[in-house]
Amino acid sequence: MEVHNVDLTISAVRPAQYPQDGLPEIALVGRSNVGKSSLTNTLINRKAFARTSSQPGKTQTLNFYRVEDQVYFVDVPGYGYAKVSRTEREKWGEMIETYLSQRDALKGVIALVDARHAPSEDDINMYNWLLYFEIPVLVVATKADKIARGKWNKAEAVIKRELDFDPTLSDFQMFSSETKAGKDEVWSWIENHMQ
Repeated sequence: MEVHNVDLTISAVRPAQYPQDGLPEIALVGRSNVGKSSLTNTLINRKAFARTSSQPGKTQTLNFYRVEDQVYFVDVPGYGYAKVSRTEREKWGEMIETYLSQRDALKGVIALVDARHAPSEDDINMYNWLLYFEIPVLVVATKADKIARGKWNKAEAVIKRELDFDPTLSDFQMFSSETKAGKDEVWSWIENHMQ
């Protein structure tokens, strides 16, 4: 998709605030600092539309980005960040669970993991949870430019093994916001799930 128009429609914390226009939604989940904002910026051809931060735990709301009046990208707060109070984390957890399990407009989830490491326990739990709710998942391994191209297959194999990857309910893509590797494939997955 050629992207010219994007706006941050709303930062929501409860269902009453979600957009009501019925456009399909694709959510982005992953632990803090895995590259959700960088992926969003790459997909929409912007440098810093979705705010990136070196400080984990910055996103604390569900941010609905309306793209070309055709789809929403929903940036979900990162998980697994220790410096946020437990109460705060539980509140986020509840907000995220409500959105992911009850939102009819949600057509798929892009689950980001760091290509350089095996998935964390939180990554594995999130992936299993999405499969449990039968939500289509695209696992995107970010920061792929940080590992040699010849080692991509090995990184993919480790991630899939740790996640106990299910190819009937999910897809996989290596991605780099630096080189744009994987951008077209991610877009193609999104477009296939927008119906």
